[in-house]
Amino acid sequence: MRKLLTAEQMRETDRFAIQKLGIPGIVLMENAGRAVADQAERMLENCRGGKVLILCGKGNNGGDGFVAGRHLANRGFEVLFLLAGDRKEIRGDARTNLEITESMGLPVVRTTGKKSLLKISRPALIIDALLGTGFSGKVRSAALDAIRWINGSGVPVLSVDVPSGLNCDDGTFNPECVQADATVTLAEIKRGCILPPGREKCGSLTVADIGMPRFIRGAASGDVFLLQKEDIGSWLPERPPDAHKGRFGKILFLAGSTGMTGAAVLSTTACLRSGAGLVLLGIPAGLNVILEQKCTEVLTRPLPSTPEGGLSLEAESEILRLLSWADVLAIGPGLGSHSETRELVRRVMRRCRLPMVIDADGLNALAGFTDWKSLKAVKILTPHFGELSRLTGLKAEEIEKNRFAAVREWSGRFGSILVLKGSPTLIGVPAGEIYVSCTGHSGMATAGSGDVLTGMIAGFLGQACGPLEAAACGVFLHGLSGDLAAEKTGRRSLMAGDLIQGIPDAFRHMETAGGRIARWKDDRQVRDLNRD
Repeated sequence: MRKLLTAEQMRETDRFAIQKLGIPGIVLMENAGRAVADQAERMLENCRGGKVLILCGKGNNGGDGFVAGRHLANRGFEVLFLLAGDRKEIRGDARTNLEITESMGLPVVRTTGKKSLLKISRPALIIDALLGTGFSGKVRSAALDAIRWINGSGVPVLSVDVPSGLNCDDGTFNPECVQADATVTLAEIKRGCILPPGREKCGSLTVADIGMPRFIRGAASGDVFLLQKEDIGSWLPERPPDAHKGRFGKILFLAGSTGMTGAAVLSTTACLRSGAGLVLLGIPAGLNVILEQKCTEVLTRPLPSTPEGGLSLEAESEILRLLSWADVLAIGPGLGSHSETRELVRRVMRRCRLPMVIDADGLNALAGFTDWKSLKAVKILTPHFGELSRLTGLKAEEIEKNRFAAVREWSGRFGSILVLKGSPTLIGVPAGEIYVSCTGHSGMATAGSGDVLTGMIAGFLGQACGPLEAAACGVFLHGLSGDLAAEKTGRRSLMAGDLIQGIPDAFRHMETAGGRIARWKDDRQVRDLNRD
């Protein structure tokens, strides 16, 4: 698991390494530049004779660029440095590397704006070392000219640490930033490289080891973590050879209403595909025949319904009896918004002591609800931006803009695991930590995708995963199922049912033939985040 850091947290880590441990900053810069050169050489594999153009700013990001260019020159590449800024303003380790570059006789030309850029002959690769993690606010005119020239060049671009112009805390930019084909981010991943639109601006993302001791990385003050394959692999429930279906959980679903039986089918089927032992679906009585035909592996229980085809208050006593059978309650997919059904949902939640996964109309039934302490059970809430807006009264746009803060605050207020669906999906815990999953893609923005996720989380919860682990496994494998399914269907044609078909592929992807969980190197893990 890797931390996702803000710019200030990264600076804090740098200061500790340099000031407390005595690691010279120029050593860290040397390691960073060499890692950038390694990535550049991979990108130049088929054009050894091409020129490498390196645009360097006046800060440490530019210093990394000077180091990278020096190594590339030593490996036989033709290198040209463009210095954006006054040479006199370059200080410290960056100036040392500028002077080394000049002492080697490598060409360093100051760019004075758009006209000087237009005189540059077309290179094979551009290395963007203009603005680093210290940048925030609005890009000034000189740097903006360079960014626009880079983006209009039609040449492959490699960015150092973050694409220039990107706010590495929130993934935004003003007004433009470099569109990189690849980014080598240094020591740790910055949050802006994961959040949209920054995620798309980074291209293929690689984390470079620049010599920071592991204990520093682990002790950094960040409380936002990127979920990786090895984390999920270690949390997946075991399947002992002598086990029986009762060992893998009994999950009760309250789902479905007239016109929305598909939500019940998708959620319960996904639960079984995720390894759950027994799934029982409480469904309005008039729909029971339909569900028995659609869900042959799922047990069904017809329950009293409203004239409109939703669950009625008369179902409460029967549902409470079913809770004594179950290990987990999943509530909400396709229940409908009838006032009687909404009141039933609230009553059941107050009486339930089982771990609950609450989604869709289960969440909508809690709109305006304030007595969260009356819900005694462990809760996993799975809203999208609109549903969290209804729960909190905040505008969906405000939540999307400040998603880390929203997840942290409202997970604490609700006293629940909060899964905020999106790109990426965030998982918040009441103590304040946030876990980020970057599997999945835009093709999963389709009806029923959230129902599949509800079923998967409930399935893992029923197999004795802890609430956080169940949410993390469900979210990560839900996205991975979508990634693998899209290899067959494409993204545009993907439907929720394809996600369910992708679940077995996701499990196979995680496990070796011997059943042990595979391990991946850090750079491969992060490159996979942007895999098409």
